[in-house]
Amino acid sequence: MAPTFVVARNPDPDSTLPYLLRLPVDGGIELKARAPWPATARVYCHPLEEGWPEAAEVVEEVPVRRCARRGRAVDLVLDRARQNRSQFVFTEPHANRRGGRPMIFWQTARTARRARPGQRVPTVRAAAGAALEITIDSRERYPYRFANRPVTTQRSALAIGDYAVLDGDRLVAAVERKTFEDLVKSLIDGTLGFQLAELSALPAAAVVVEERYAALAAAARVTPGWPCELVAQLQVRYQSVPIVFADSRKLAEDWTHRYLAAAAAFHADG
Repeated sequence: MAPTFVVARNPDPDSTLPYLLRLPVDGGIELKARAPWPATARVYCHPLEEGWPEAAEVVEEVPVRRCARRGRAVDLVLDRARQNRSQFVFTEPHANRRGGRPMIFWQTARTARRARPGQRVPTVRAAAGAALEITIDSRERYPYRFANRPVTTQRSALAIGDYAVLDGDRLVAAVERKTFEDLVKSLIDGTLGFQLAELSALPAAAVVVEERYAALAAAARVTPGWPCELVAQLQVRYQSVPIVFADSRKLAEDWTHRYLAAAAAFHADG
């Protein structure tokens, strides 16, 4: 049976946290929460130390695509079209601050940006001649054409990634394409971390950047080296999803084709 994420009403009338949450990770994490979803702001949570009450009314129970701990955070990806990506952040009290206590915040990429409006948020080769069908996300404005390659393409809305190989309705592999400007923006506002969390649930996934790594080190209007630090942190956190700097759009297109072809061949052999 697939794991589920459960939201219920807290039957304790004296509690200021009216909802209960159950996360399918670490043997099951149970929390009290101020809201059933971080729609407009980060949601404060607290451990449910007294145990799950029998009288709790379940509001929703949603299948989980991925729920994994990443250091002091838990990434949650739900199997539904909307309100499907979020993150629980477990903070520790500051060593020099008296009276501090651990806190838990539930956030999405959007609510994390709103919570810190002025702060940056760190937050395999196939046969070369094999025919390949690549699905291109319908929202991709200027897609790769894969000209002069044994590739057929189709346009469809992808749940994650810009280019993918499918087995029926199942995503076998996906590549998220980033221009240099989009990469820097998604690093600063924290969006890339959420994308990597969802990509990491796939059998094979990667991010390809249409620029050299050296350009990241020299990015304008940011502290020198800071974007490089964010990339390093994300690559340690999401080791199954490489971020590839392909030098140019042309080479990024070539790499995307080779990666998806290799993933398709690996899937067929398995």
